[in-house]
Amino acid sequence: MRCLGAKCLVSAERTPRQRQWRPQIYRKCTDTTWLFLFFLFWTGLMFITGYSVVAGATGRLLFGYDSFGNVCGKKNYPVEGAPLSGQDMTLKKHVFFMNSCNLEVKDGKLVSTTLCISSCPEEQLDTLEEIQLFAKNNGSFLCVYNLNSSNYTQNPHADSLCPRLPVPPSKSFPLFNRCIPQTPECYSLFASVLVNDVDTLHRILSGIMSGRDTILGLCILSLGLSLAMVFTFRFITTLLVHTFIALVILGLLFVCGVLWWLYYDYANDLSIALDTERENMTCLLGFAVVSTVLTAVLLVLIFVLRKRMKLAIELLWVTNKAISSSPFLLFQPLWTFAILIFFWVLWVAVLLSLGTAGAAQVIEGGQVEYKPLSGIWYMWWYHLVGLIWTSEFILACQQITVAGAVVTSYFNRNKNDPPDSPILSSLSILFCYHQGTAVKGSFLITMVRIPRTILMYIHNTLKDKQRSALARSMFRCCFCCFCCLDRCLRHLNQNAYTTTAINGTDFCTSAKDTLKLLSKNSSHLTSVNCIGHFIIFLGKVLVVCFTVFGGLMAFNYHRVLQVWAIPLLLVAFFAYLVAHSFLSVFETVLDSLFVCFAVDLETNDGSSEKPYFMDQEFLSFVKRMNKLNNARAQREENLRNQEGTELRPIVR
Repeated sequence: MRCLGAKCLVSAERTPRQRQWRPQIYRKCTDTTWLFLFFLFWTGLMFITGYSVVAGATGRLLFGYDSFGNVCGKKNYPVEGAPLSGQDMTLKKHVFFMNSCNLEVKDGKLVSTTLCISSCPEEQLDTLEEIQLFAKNNGSFLCVYNLNSSNYTQNPHADSLCPRLPVPPSKSFPLFNRCIPQTPECYSLFASVLVNDVDTLHRILSGIMSGRDTILGLCILSLGLSLAMVFTFRFITTLLVHTFIALVILGLLFVCGVLWWLYYDYANDLSIALDTERENMTCLLGFAVVSTVLTAVLLVLIFVLRKRMKLAIELLWVTNKAISSSPFLLFQPLWTFAILIFFWVLWVAVLLSLGTAGAAQVIEGGQVEYKPLSGIWYMWWYHLVGLIWTSEFILACQQITVAGAVVTSYFNRNKNDPPDSPILSSLSILFCYHQGTAVKGSFLITMVRIPRTILMYIHNTLKDKQRSALARSMFRCCFCCFCCLDRCLRHLNQNAYTTTAINGTDFCTSAKDTLKLLSKNSSHLTSVNCIGHFIIFLGKVLVVCFTVFGGLMAFNYHRVLQVWAIPLLLVAFFAYLVAHSFLSVFETVLDSLFVCFAVDLETNDGSSEKPYFMDQEFLSFVKRMNKLNNARAQREENLRNQEGTELRPIVR
């Protein structure tokens, strides 16, 4: 069958042509519509910020206010119907909670009386005479304003108008000028009631308060260990990796042994009488079981992957060589973390300011409370989406920056003359061309995170109500599905960002091209790439092991004081977070190199006309990998043929 003339031309035009890979040749602005949508979204966030400043009473948030509508540290205007409002509190800059050790919460609101005072009592006051003497010497009145200080011991209603005895010693919080009780028990109750989660935070805050110096030391230890891991991976060798794996195995076994030994010690201690000790023993049992299971899984993986460790070490050497051309890549987590901290602080300030937005309303006793304005609930949800989307956008910018620097160094023909400032070049390309791609990729992560957040909110709302086993199972299944989808999307986004840095295409095109490309070349380095990720993960595990061991030894000396198991878990989480922040650069560089290698194989054949971009070390490594893969495939084919011969029936 033939076609003639225009019909052939139309048929040829309709046939889709395969997109050609053109590393760093063509560049255009990508996903500009999404960048415009992000700009509109941030316009809404700016409106919410401005609204919180205007309607949110920032003065009440920063300086604090008493129960009668007076902002501490400034001259106030009277509120109609509140006789104790409108006072001059210029010299009274500190907020004092009359019952700081027994704050009362009703319908989710704090109903305990607060006052503005000139200084916090730094010593415990046991009687009304001591409160009266404190007022005389310091000019700080701890009773309600309409009660004269000379009548503290004579007024029959002094018990209700003065703080509950004894008054604990307190100090002013450096920023918000609240008088914070200093005893661990009062501090934990005080802080937990203020955030409306007494049951959980009482245990956490009491443990943190009693061991805050230990927690700070462990956090510094985890930071030092993470920096040591970065140094180790920069100069990695075969002997160093085997030593490193041996340390990981010993650390895992040692931590498991210490946990079981401590649990046995608690269980056989006949002097255990406090609830805190029983809770420590229960948490230790849970830690011991979980750590034992994780140790068994990691030991099995190490045993299975031991034969390919040498190839993974060579791949990490290639990764280190790519980082050597841009050594400042190792500092990327620092500036990203600084930007995220700045944004999170601003977000929390706006959130708290929104929480103070309300109209004054007089209640019984002449006290003043602020009723939330309409629409605040929707602003909170909009603000939450802004937190997730913007945080993911900042992380996406870091991924594109690192990927762009790797791409610039990889696709450089003259390996003896590395490009100047590849990080700055990658940043300029990002801000000039590919911010929309970062916005779109981060939005996909946000669309997965929002249902997870809603599920967690529903679960926490209904956790005290009776639910069927089917409903609980559905919640857990949905949450696990969203977690798996989140991990898959993150891996897809990283590869798409690398393709965008290579080809200058938009997010969807880059993701589609990457999937096609990696599906054709997945047999080359996928297994070794996974082993490289596994070795980096072991580095994070080693940091957590040493930090947890130090925490076990330090916290065990305070077993009678407070529940220290939960602070230890928080320290372990912080240690993993810090280690992940520093070592994630190696993971990003490894994934970017994998995509660059696949593109190199797609566009070149190693001939003089189309030589490979990879250097000789990488090329020799790939050849060794191909030989091993071919030999392995041949052995499997021979094994299948032998099995087929044994099972073939005999024909006579």
